[in-house]
Amino acid sequence: MNIEEFREYCIAKKGITEEFPFDEHTLVFKVMGKMFALVALERFPSQVNLKCDPERAIALREEFDGDILPGYHMSKVHWNTIMLENLPKKLIMDLIDHSYELVVSKFTRKLKTEFDGLE
Repeated sequence: MNIEEFREYCIAKKGITEEFPFDEHTLVFKVMGKMFALVALERFPSQVNLKCDPERAIALREEFDGDILPGYHMSKVHWNTIMLENLPKKLIMDLIDHSYELVVSKFTRKLKTEFDGLE
């Protein structure tokens, strides 16, 4: 999966915005204002940070040693850095979905109601 495919998959989800809150090289994807993915646009090989359940994060890092790492410049407990070119597209899509769903599951009641009202 390349960066553009990653971006297209992310922005197709409900309630998504993309922005550059940190600098002009780090693209951040948010669902209802809550961050679920970051892309370092000028890092090679291409890599992204995705939120992950702590136990699953450890298992993924062990299974995909060197291709899934503790989150770069993020909480090492809740974020993984994913090497895009080295992993199967299906796995990356599953990890994007997992990150998105983790963030959505933590919405306040008010935010959840607003989210549910989106098309």
